[in-house]
Amino acid sequence: MLRLTVVTIFPEFFAGPLSLSIPARAAAAGAVSFRVVDLRDYTHDRHRTVDDYPYGGGAGMVMKPEPFFEAVESLGVKPPIVLLSPRGRVFTQAEAARYATLDELTLLCGHYKDVDQRVADHLATEEISLGDYVLSGGEAAALVVIDSIARLLPGGISDMASAAGDSFFDPGRGISAPSYTRPPVFRGHAVPEVLLSGDHARIARWRAGEGERLTSERKERDKETLP
Repeated sequence: MLRLTVVTIFPEFFAGPLSLSIPARAAAAGAVSFRVVDLRDYTHDRHRTVDDYPYGGGAGMVMKPEPFFEAVESLGVKPPIVLLSPRGRVFTQAEAARYATLDELTLLCGHYKDVDQRVADHLATEEISLGDYVLSGGEAAALVVIDSIARLLPGGISDMASAAGDSFFDPGRGISAPSYTRPPVFRGHAVPEVLLSGDHARIARWRAGEGERLTSERKERDKETLP
């Protein structure tokens, strides 16, 4: 079983998502247990303060290192201890697959302008980013990481063959081919004839070709949008 701990100042953020769909099914199957920890429980003033003004001046507030260190030390968790941060390496399907093989994982959620760098340098063992943009906090990013892991665990999804056909499932795989279902014609838009042919070899070739085409188009589009 994977024991997954989340440290956050907004534990209620996770109550609904972790009780629904794939994360809930993986937990019910005994493949994962979720522990959501309130960072404010590791403060020592009556205001339960977790942030302060940045050294050197400037706008915004920085999350203090003490509560993070005390939380991790008190919980007795072992690595990996992952800080969700825009400075981290970009999260990929390969990372999700690696995390899904573990028996323990801890996610640290920042908020406000930043987290004291000593958390990244001397407490977290990894930093993960969802991409080159900034969220209000690490909670939404943590849910993305959790969901991507949960669907790879036993009981997370009913048919693992479905996951195996997803985009990026295997190293080197790009985007998967488009999917269609009934009706065969909707508002004048028809399902590709090959998918109705019953010729499984031909369908497999079509899906492979479409996946390659879409992957190539995305790479070209990404090149065009880069500064």
